[in-house]
Amino acid sequence: MRTRVLSGMILAPLLIIVYFGGWPLLIGCMIIGAVGIREFFKGFGSLDIRPSFSIAYLCGGLLYLTAITGTTERYYSAWLFFSVVLCLLYLFDIGKRSLADAMATLTGIVYVLFFSFHVVMIDKISGYEHLIWLVFIAAFGTDTMAYFSGYLFGKHKLCPEISPKKTIEGAVGGTIGSIVLCGIFGALFTDGLIVHCLAIGLIGSIFAQIGDLSASIFKRKMGIKDYGNLIPGHGGILDRFDSILFTAPLVYYYITLVIG
Repeated sequence: MRTRVLSGMILAPLLIIVYFGGWPLLIGCMIIGAVGIREFFKGFGSLDIRPSFSIAYLCGGLLYLTAITGTTERYYSAWLFFSVVLCLLYLFDIGKRSLADAMATLTGIVYVLFFSFHVVMIDKISGYEHLIWLVFIAAFGTDTMAYFSGYLFGKHKLCPEISPKKTIEGAVGGTIGSIVLCGIFGALFTDGLIVHCLAIGLIGSIFAQIGDLSASIFKRKMGIKDYGNLIPGHGGILDRFDSILFTAPLVYYYITLVIG
């Protein structure tokens, strides 16, 4: 527990870039995306699946180019089309490439790069950019409260075949913690959005736990314990930010479709 808490404290200063937003946030997300895609693709090595690092980095660069040049959301569909085409072209070396190679490449591009890019997309929503904090409050709040709730009260396994240590009590505690923390944020830092913040706390916690369990499924299928060892007590970048990959899109689409 001590290692986990200390690692969490070490990661806390990284949230400074969220406060500043803009270029610091964009660069930070680019770095996390680049490291994350590398960890994700390396995990396929034990399965003899060879996703394309070069295609992923190219697609990631083009994605962040849209943010740098200020292009609008309608270009994301074109970006996705281009990414799919490149992954299919990867199969043209039919003697050396398998369908799994292309599918793993495309999965990594969408799952790691595009999902995490939603943090940047939220930062660009005029008038609601401060709600970006809900991404991290819901994700990290759920993770922290679920850990301590499970540690103190956990008796019933949640998904033993996926993540043996997770408990139903921990999941409930994580959800309650997320709702409370997001509600406090809404009361203190938003104008009349507390109900929406509570809703995001609830739905965001559910999505955060789905993201965490999804990452565990990938690791079990890959035969690895952690994606890396970059962060003591947590593993790699993806081990710490796996829930963010799901909460960021959830918060973005809640803002644009429900609030906005």
